Amino acid sequence: MIKLRLALLFLVNCFALSAFCQIYISNVTIVDVVNQKLIPAQTVEINNGIISNIQSSGKIKIPAGTTVIDGKGKYLMPGLTDAHVHFFQSGGLYTRPDAIDLRKYHPYQEEIDWVHNHMEDFLRRYVKSGITSVIDVGSNFHFLQQRDSFENKAYAPEIFMTGPLLTSYEPTVFKNLKNEEPFLLVKTPEDGIKGVQSELPYHPDFIKIWYIVSPNKDSVETSAKEFQPVVKAIIAEAHKHHLKVAVHATQRITARLAVESGCDYLVHGVEDEIVSGDFIKLLKSKNVIDCPTLIVEDGYFKTFGQNMNYSPYDVAISNPQQLASIQDLKHLPDSALAGSYKKRFNMPVVVNRLAHEDSVRMVNLKKMIDGGITIVAGTDAGNIGTQHASSLFDELKAMKQSGLSNWQIIQSATINPTKILDKQESMGSVAVGKKADLVLLNANPVENLDNITDIHLVINKGKLIDPGKIVK
Repeated sequence: MIKLRLALLFLVNCFALSAFCQIYISNVTIVDVVNQKLIPAQTVEINNGIISNIQSSGKIKIPAGTTVIDGKGKYLMPGLTDAHVHFFQSGGLYTRPDAIDLRKYHPYQEEIDWVHNHMEDFLRRYVKSGITSVIDVGSNFHFLQQRDSFENKAYAPEIFMTGPLLTSYEPTVFKNLKNEEPFLLVKTPEDGIKGVQSELPYHPDFIKIWYIVSPNKDSVETSAKEFQPVVKAIIAEAHKHHLKVAVHATQRITARLAVESGCDYLVHGVEDEIVSGDFIKLLKSKNVIDCPTLIVEDGYFKTFGQNMNYSPYDVAISNPQQLASIQDLKHLPDSALAGSYKKRFNMPVVVNRLAHEDSVRMVNLKKMIDGGITIVAGTDAGNIGTQHASSLFDELKAMKQSGLSNWQIIQSATINPTKILDKQESMGSVAVGKKADLVLLNANPVENLDNITDIHLVINKGKLIDPGKIVK
C-alpha cells in the first residue's frame, strides 16, 4: 500500500512538474508532418521539455520510476500554431469601436481592462485546444510587457508578438491611448524608422505594417504607391535590427509592393482579384510566407447581420462572456441601430460581395499552395465574431473547402508557422532535439480533420496537461 501511494504521488508530481521528469509515450503512431506520413508503434522519450529519443517500441527500454503514457491506438502530433491573433481584442461585440461604436453601452476602457485581466484565460483555452504557439501580429506596448509574464507557464502557449501596427491610417477611437494604443501612424519614411525604433525597447519578436490604402477603387494603386517609400523604410530599419516584417495587405497591389519592398510575411490573402502566376513567382523568389486568414470577415458579417451560430466545439472552447456578447446586438436599447446593421448586412449586394471575396480568397489559396508558397493557418482571432482558440478549427475547415489536402492543412498549423521566425529547427514536428510541445489524439487527424479536436492529452513545454482541467 505504501509503495502504491508513493507511485501515485510520483505520478501526480510529474503531471505538475513533468518538465523535470522523464516521460515516455509508448507504442504511439507519430504524425510526421515534415514527410507527410504516419509512423506506427513508436516510443517517444522526453527529458526536461525536449524530445530526447524516438525508437520503435520494441527497441527502447523504459526505465523503472519514469512516467509512461500508453499511446496504443493514439496519434502524436506537434502542437498547433495560430499564426494570426490579436490579444488586444476579445472576439466580442465591443472590441472594435471603429467597426461598431457601442461605447455608450460598454466603455472602451472596460474592454481594455477586460482583455488584460483575461489574457491568462485565453492562453489556457489555446492549450486546451492543442494550440501550443500563437503569433500576435498587432499588439501594443502593454501586452508586450505582459507577454513576458507567461514565458515559463505550462498553461500558456509560446507567444510571439509584434508591437503596435505601423500604419498609413489610424482609427480615431484608438488615438491617445498611450501604451494601450494598437496603432502608430507613420506618414513619412522618417516616421517609419522612428516607429520601429520606438518598439525596440519592448523587444518585439517582429514588426507589423498595416498597409491601408484609399477605399476608392480608382485610386487604390496611386495610394499604395504613395505609401511604399514608408513601407521600404520600415522594412529596412526592422531588418537592420534582425526583425522580420509582417504586412497586412488584402489588395493585389499592396501585397505586391510589400513583397517588392522586402517583407517576410503576408498575414492576409489577396481578396480583390485572382492572383497571377507572376505574382506567385514573385512571392516564391522572395521566400515570402502567406497566411490566407479566411474566416475573419465572415465573423463580422454574421455578427452584424445577427446570423451567428456557434458550433458545440466553439461553445466548449471559447470564453463564454465574449461568445455571449455576440448576441447582444439583438438586445440593445437602441433597436434602430441594431436594426440598421441587421438590414445592411443582410442586403443581397453585401452578402454577394462577401461571397465573392470568400471565393477569391479560396481560389488564391489553392493557387498559392500549388505554386509552392509556404502557407500558414491563422484566424485573426480577437476580431468581432472570431473567438480566441476555437476559431483555428473553423479556419482549418475553410482551408479544406479551398481544396487543400489534410496533410497540407496539418502542415499549415504545425511545421510551416515555425518558418515565419526561423524556429523550424526547434519546434513544429515530432523529432529528436525539438521542444516537447505535443498533442496526443484519440484518432487519426489525417483521415479526418475533426479528429484534431479529439484530444487525449496535451504536452506543453514538456509538461502534461489534462485538457479537461486546464480551464476552470
